[in-house]
Amino acid sequence: MPWIRNRNTKLYYEEYGGGAPVLFFSGVGGGTWSWYCQIPYFKQHYKIILLDNRGAGKSDKPPEAYSMNDFAIDGAFLLDSLGIEKVLVVGVSMGGMIAQSFALQYPHRVKALVLGATHCGGNERIPPSPEVLERFMKNEDLSPEEIIDKNVPLLFSANFIEKDKESVERYKHVQLKAGVQPQFALENQLIAIKTFSCCHRLHEINVAVMVVSGDEDVLVPLENSRLLAKRISLCRLEILRGIGHAIHLESSGQFNKLVDGFFQGVLHENEA
Repeated sequence: MPWIRNRNTKLYYEEYGGGAPVLFFSGVGGGTWSWYCQIPYFKQHYKIILLDNRGAGKSDKPPEAYSMNDFAIDGAFLLDSLGIEKVLVVGVSMGGMIAQSFALQYPHRVKALVLGATHCGGNERIPPSPEVLERFMKNEDLSPEEIIDKNVPLLFSANFIEKDKESVERYKHVQLKAGVQPQFALENQLIAIKTFSCCHRLHEINVAVMVVSGDEDVLVPLENSRLLAKRISLCRLEILRGIGHAIHLESSGQFNKLVDGFFQGVLHENEA
């Protein structure tokens, strides 16, 4: 298994394909397995790099609180270990926050940036409803299967859950196989979200950015994406109608084509 060690933290990663490198940052409790709808598509033309964030999957789960800077440093350390200097970056949900931190800490390492279903933190963040947040956090006395079932309506639109039961079951299977995140590690990742704030620095991002959001996202309301698009100068906003929070899974075909087209445009422009 491919591992790297950033100081005292062992991190698990995976690589697929060849071509322009793309670094994917996952959301809360997610990791390499979260991109099962992206791996077959992107590995045909890109070298894709996936990482289990600290606190999730096969990576270590340090007991202390985490920060977005910690996750971003882990990503840079992985690239150093692989001998890769510059990448295209995709981040969804908390992964989008990590991607913003990465772009601000390492601007010379980013060719282009895709921010999906995410926000820039701080006081300007538009939070989910208290009911949604409580449901997401309430894992006590629940089995792994019950936790996954409980979170499905928070991740996907009601229409998707009703009409595409096969895809929902596939998601449950993948998530269950990966294992449920320990509660302390979940709380440590949520601390990283609570302490994250970079709205005031978005003007410093000077690479091409695409922000993608579903208009039925109950975890990260759409207005967060509008704020990102307004604050980042070289930015375009794509709104996926009728889609919930897990845009890369619920609307994987549309998401993959949008990201691919965006990256190809950036790469061709750089070659010109």
